[in-house]
Order: sequence, then structure tokens, then C-alpha cells
Amino acid sequence: MCGRFALTASPEEVRALLQYLDLPNFPPRYNIAPTQPIAIVRQGPGGRRFALVRWGLVPGWVKDPASFSLLINARSETAGEKPAFRAAMRHRRCLVPASGFYEWKKMEGGRKQPFWIRPRDGGLVAFAGLWEEWSDPDSGDIETGAILTTSAAGRIAEIHDRMPVVIGKEDFADWLDVLNVGHREAAELLKPAPEDLFEAIPVSTRVNSARDDDPGLQEEVQPVSSGGEKDGGGDRKRSGRTKAAKTDGQLDLF
Repeated sequence: MCGRFALTASPEEVRALLQYLDLPNFPPRYNIAPTQPIAIVRQGPGGRRFALVRWGLVPGWVKDPASFSLLINARSETAGEKPAFRAAMRHRRCLVPASGFYEWKKMEGGRKQPFWIRPRDGGLVAFAGLWEEWSDPDSGDIETGAILTTSAAGRIAEIHDRMPVVIGKEDFADWLDVLNVGHREAAELLKPAPEDLFEAIPVSTRVNSARDDDPGLQEEVQPVSSGGEKDGGGDRKRSGRTKAAKTDGQLDLF
């Protein structure tokens, strides 16, 4: 799945790729975690618009978000039919700009090695996303989002069997056009990335902690081994009162 990612490009670089109308200013983020704000781009009146939403989608029909399992990922193969994502696939599709993402590989001895997975040629990618709005008469409206995933390709499949869906620049318009492009047609864009798009490098287990957010997280290190020093192992369970439901992976936090 996709439980951590980064957006380290400048606001100008992100806007140049995604061509939205707004002029937001935001800092580089090296370790974006669930429940934190994530940047999305969606179609709005007159053009594309930039927005920040909470990572962890909450459908509008949920009565109490505090008791609802976080939906940070949506399986692309079933998102059009799942009750939690069905409406968003039809009416609220978005793009999530990213410089890359992190994934954890189970190593010999049970330890987990984090990998920083980035475009081989540098630059940015845009993940396929969904967003929702949850309304509360007391606290107001909350906008939330999820990243769509697909089967991993190439080297990434050796690390994990899932990865974010990458939407090519030539398909941005169709993915965002919820008025004229139906969910079935849009679903045809949800496919594994080209095998040579990404490269994966082992990085420090400091990325396990959402408190760490600095360029050093993306520096290459020697992979952990079964005989190496204890380093925290890369387990990625979020603390808090929201517990992940036991599912087919659709609702998994990581």
C-alpha cells in the first residue's frame, strides 16, 4: 500500500506540472503521514484548483469520524464498487503531487527495511486520488482524501505487492473531468506504472517516526540485516483511538 510519501519540490515546480490556478506557498515535506494535510489538485470552476485535505478519507455518510477506520488507500480494482469510494470515483477525483513514496520490505529475521521510491529521472509524479467532504453542524466541514493503489511493477514488486497509481500528464484532464468522463472510463487509467519509472533505495529507519521530517531521511544507507542492530523495524501502526478494521486491505492503515 502507500503509507508515507514526500513532496519536496517547490510550489513553482508543482504548479508547472499540474497547471492549477492558485498560487499556494508550502514547505518541502520529506515524511508525510496519515492524518496530516496533503496537497491535492481537482477540477473547479474555470480550471484546476489546489487544496489541502486531511490524509484519511471519511465518506460523507459516516456519523462519527472518530470511530471510523482511516481510509488512506483505495484499491483501484474495486474503488468503483466499494461503498466508501463509489461516490468519490464518480464525482470527486483528484491528483496528489509527490516526489516519491516509502515502502517497507520484510527482511531476513523479520526486520523491515524502508525504501525511498522515487522517479528514476527525478522530478514529480501525480498519484490518483479521491476526496470527500464530511459535514458536522458543530465543527464544520472537513475535507479528506485517499490515494489509489494498484499492483506493483518491476523492482517495486520485490519490496511490496502494491504501489500508488501514477496518472500520466497526458491523462490529467480525463482523470479530473468528473462531469464528462465516467467512472468506468476513468478506471481504465488506473494501471501499474512503467517498470522503469521508479528506483528504490534503502533509507534510515528514522522514517518510521512521523516526527522525523528532513532531507536526511532520503539518503541511502546499508540495508538492515537479521544480525544488525535493533532499529525499530519499520512497523507502521498509527497510535490513536482509531483502530484499523480487519479487512481485505481496502481499509488498511498501512
